[in-house]
Amino acid sequence: MDQLNYEDQLFDKENYADNVVRGREFQSCTFRNCDFANSTFTGNKFLDCSFDGCNLSMMKLDQSTLNDVAFKNCKVLGVNFSKCTDFLFSVGFDNCTLDYSSFMGKKMVKTKFANSKLKEVTFADAVLTGSTFNDCDLDNAIFNRTDLGAVNFARAFNFSIDPELNNVKKAIFSSQGLEGLLTRHQLKVV
Repeated sequence: MDQLNYEDQLFDKENYADNVVRGREFQSCTFRNCDFANSTFTGNKFLDCSFDGCNLSMMKLDQSTLNDVAFKNCKVLGVNFSKCTDFLFSVGFDNCTLDYSSFMGKKMVKTKFANSKLKEVTFADAVLTGSTFNDCDLDNAIFNRTDLGAVNFARAFNFSIDPELNNVKKAIFSSQGLEGLLTRHQLKVV
């Protein structure tokens, strides 16, 4: 990447694994089937971009801006999104594997998660009001002091949320999902 600014560009099957890229701006760019594994993208801006079929496992995005960024069919293992810039942070995930990633302390109002695996993802101290988790596996995801007001969990599964430690006011749960709210009390729902 020799330019500082990229606009309306398609990056197809590019390999950035283990590379370091700093100070670049990507506006309305599409990354398709690219490999970002173990890369460091510090201080970059991704504005209105999409990642489709990419491997972003262990990618470092410290001090990077993610504004209106869509991830589809991506492997996003162990990415610490909490290190991204807070200003304008907005992302969405469809059919992604986000296991072991972190959104700790992020404000993510109306974020859409669909058809994704979020095993042991950290949402501690995050604001997720109005977000949706459609057909998402939240196995051992961490919700602690998380604002889950009006979040739609109706089609989420394997979650464990303590209503005493999180704001769940107006959150939506299916009757099958109620067990995930009672884990702390060791009650069995039959």
